[in-house]
Parts: sequence; structure tokens; C-alpha cells
Amino acid sequence: MISTSGDVLTGPSVLTGFREELLPMADIVTPNIKEASVLVGDVPLKSVSDMRAAAKLIHDLGPRNVLVKGGDLPNSVDAIDVFFNGEEFYELCSSRVNTCNTHGTGCTLASCIAAELAKGSSMLSAVKTAKHFIETALDYSRDLVIGNGAQGPFDHFLALKNVNQSCSRQNRFNPNDLLLYAVTDSAMNRKWGRSIAEAVKAAVEGGATIVQLREKDAETRDFLDAAKVCLKICRSHGVPLLINDRIDVALACDADGVHVGQSDMPARLARTLVGPEKIIGVSCKTPEQAQQAWIDGADYIGCGGVYPTNTKADNRTIGLEGLKEVCQASKLPVVAIGGIGLSNAHAVMEIAVPNLKGVAVVSALFDTECILTETRNLHALLT
Repeated sequence: MISTSGDVLTGPSVLTGFREELLPMADIVTPNIKEASVLVGDVPLKSVSDMRAAAKLIHDLGPRNVLVKGGDLPNSVDAIDVFFNGEEFYELCSSRVNTCNTHGTGCTLASCIAAELAKGSSMLSAVKTAKHFIETALDYSRDLVIGNGAQGPFDHFLALKNVNQSCSRQNRFNPNDLLLYAVTDSAMNRKWGRSIAEAVKAAVEGGATIVQLREKDAETRDFLDAAKVCLKICRSHGVPLLINDRIDVALACDADGVHVGQSDMPARLARTLVGPEKIIGVSCKTPEQAQQAWIDGADYIGCGGVYPTNTKADNRTIGLEGLKEVCQASKLPVVAIGGIGLSNAHAVMEIAVPNLKGVAVVSALFDTECILTETRNLHALLT
């Protein structure tokens, strides 16, 4: 109806159709301040209380849920949206991002809500996830300079920054990065007298295509310091670095993503914390878990243990048939894990399922005298 820039997109003749036909059909409507004002009879909205009143009046027109967007609310330090489901009001607050690159925020918000609903989220959860996505992408887009207009593009795909602009993040997840997935182990590092950084450096120099820091025994401060060093090593080789379980450490060091297990923080919640641009992997043993990982917004799944392993206690082995079953059920790329090394990696990849992209390895790399040599050998086998 009315864009963020204030341009009127529809005339008064359309309003009757909106009110009488379109709104009663809607599961949710997402008017901005100006649009909400028009829908309730050109009543000015100058406060959150006004927004709540408008949301109630719009709800009375028939939609099951209303989200009045307060990005243009006068004299508001934060960006406050009001959500009303017919019973309760929710004030959703986020930091205001000062940028002129806002073209497309409304359409992107609505599309994100629809996508979250299609994945099985509740309406309120979908709205919260969409709002977080908008905030993240706005912040990412704030300094873009494209075109000569007063209002610049909103980079909803996080793709417009080029390598010459100040952005240290890796490109978005590439499933082929799962080919040789190195997972560190603190006990093995101690056994061989190596630091985490030394182990990671040897692995990436040997050909590891993605690295996960899994350091269950490390103190938080030590883990964070080591993660920052490892991130520099991985970035210099163009290799993504993920943190196992510890989302706080991943956020603090700006790692490329996280990997969570079935007993860790749910992937859906992890996604709301790390944002849309980070990689999220989930450990799965069953087709049902693989399906849930996809619904929750994961980028890939780790499936296993394929073979028996001493790395994890009480880790149920699923074998090659179990791996194949999960791969066939998964809508996401899969990396196999569990007892995999030079002797059996080829057999794993030979199950010939298109979305099986690689193998994750712990002992075969890190419980060896020379990580560099073993990584090179395994990389050569896989390629």
C-alpha cells in the first residue's frame, strides 16, 4: 500500500477490497506505520500504544494475526513491532539499524514469515525469526553503496558485498566443503603434545575442507582464545571453521558456524542466535532426525557412527545401510562420521547417494604422529 520511503502504491479505491475481501482471508497482515494508519481510517500512529490500538482494529477486520511494523515510529530509539493474535499483544523490540539501504525489507519480512510457517513454525516463532533475519541483513547491508537513489537495496541474500569491501565472513555454505571434515579432539592433542592451533594448521595444510573445534574439556577462556587463532588459520586457507555445541564461543570469535547434537541446543534456537548467514550442522542417526534438522533450518547433517569408534562413549553404530537410509530421507547435504579413515572412506562414499558429500574424521587425523601426512593421504583418496 505505502512503501517505507512514503510512496503510495495503491489508491483509495483498493482499500474497500482490502478490508472486505483480502483481510478476512489472511493468516497474517504486516502493515507498516503508514499502512496501518490508512487501514484504520487515517488515524496517526505516534506511539506503541497507538500501534497496539491499530493492531486490534485491523484484527477486527478479519485477519487471524496482525504485525504492525514500527520501523518508522517517530522518536523511537529501537525498532518496535507490535504483534497481536486476537488474544495477546507482543512488543518485539530490536536495535534500530541506521541505514538508507531499506528497499525490500517489507517483502523480505513477509517472505521469511511464510517460509518459517512452511517449515512448521508457529506464527509467533515465524515472526520472531523473520524479524531477526531482517535485523541481521539490515546490519550487513548498512554500508553498501549501490545506485544513486535516496534509498538503497536491502541485501536479503547477504551477497552484494564484494571481496574489496570490509567483510571478513566466508561465503555462504558450500556443501562441497564437507568433503574432508576434520573434527578436533582435546584428549588426542594432549596425547601428542600439540595445541589446538597446531593440529588445525596441519589439517588445513594437508587438505581438510572444513574444520570443527570439538573441545569438550577446555575452559571457556582457553577455548575462545584458541578458537580465534584457529579462525585466522582457517580463513587464510579459505576453510570454514565451526564450533561444536558452544554457540557462545562461536559468536564471540565470529566463527563460520556451529554444529549441535541431539542433546545440545535445538538447531531452530541456534539459528535465531547465530543469524541466517552462519552455518549450522546437526548430528542425526535417523530419517526423523534428518527431517527435523531441515525443518529447524540446518545447512547440513552429520550422520553416524557409521563404524564403531572410541571417540564417543555409547555411540550407537548405524552402519552403511543406516547411513544410506538417512541420506535418502534427508533434504540436506550429509557428511558421514564414525570410525572412518583411510581403510574404509572409499567404501563409505561408494554408497552412491548424491547428497553424501564427504566424511568427518577425528582419530584418523588427530590421533596420529603426523596430521599433515594423514590428511594429505585421505584427501587424495577422496578426490
